[in-house]
Amino acid sequence: MSIHPTAIVDSGAEIDSNVEVGAFSIIGPNVKIGSGTVVKSHVVINGHTTIGRDNEIYQFSSVGEANQDKKYKGEPTRLIIGDGNVIRENATIHRGTVQDNSETVIGNGNLFMASTHIGHDCIIGSNNIMANYAALAGHVTIGDSILLGGYTGVHQFCHVGSFSMCGMGSMVTKDVPEYVMVSGNPSSAHGMNFEGMKRRGMSAEVIKALKNSYKIVYLKGLKLDDALSELEQTLAKDFQEVEAFVQSFRQSTRGVIRPGKK
Repeated sequence: MSIHPTAIVDSGAEIDSNVEVGAFSIIGPNVKIGSGTVVKSHVVINGHTTIGRDNEIYQFSSVGEANQDKKYKGEPTRLIIGDGNVIRENATIHRGTVQDNSETVIGNGNLFMASTHIGHDCIIGSNNIMANYAALAGHVTIGDSILLGGYTGVHQFCHVGSFSMCGMGSMVTKDVPEYVMVSGNPSSAHGMNFEGMKRRGMSAEVIKALKNSYKIVYLKGLKLDDALSELEQTLAKDFQEVEAFVQSFRQSTRGVIRPGKK
């Protein structure tokens, strides 16, 4: 273990012997940090926070601090972070509330760029990128392999589906279906994240099926339920990706982002 002499690590913290802690960082009594994680200088890690292996946490980040919900009364809620995440300068990640599941959960391999914010009770999957100043309100669910452009804001209780993309400055107030690209304030749909699909090795056949699915839902002029039913009777039977696209509409509780008016 390499702990700088100016760092303050509470005796109750559980720190693996292969963890590095930089100068002037503060680690609280209920924190657990796994092997290979590097905590750089001037980082504060607090609360009932569990951090996995091989994460990098950069200077001036605040991880596991009390949330900003006025209903919070100091309950021992949690923050759970997986493996291989990069948390850049000035990022803030808050623990959960008892009004939800009492925990904020982050998966593996995510990149949270400088000054990003993850609110209480968020559930974040793996391999996502949040660009500078992107922010999630409380109770937001994020899937996998998503790009949130700089200054994106996501309203509380929204769901952002896997493989989707939010352009810079997007204000997301409804759910983003899987694979869909959105942008604007308020956000509207602008096609699918085909480039992201190619980078992740999706076949031309799958991409074509999703392209046709987008046209049926967004461009054909059908009522939403009729469009989804058409997909369920056709493409969704042959492509699990289309089925996931359909379910991201079926399971929405806030309504989904639609195309902007022309």
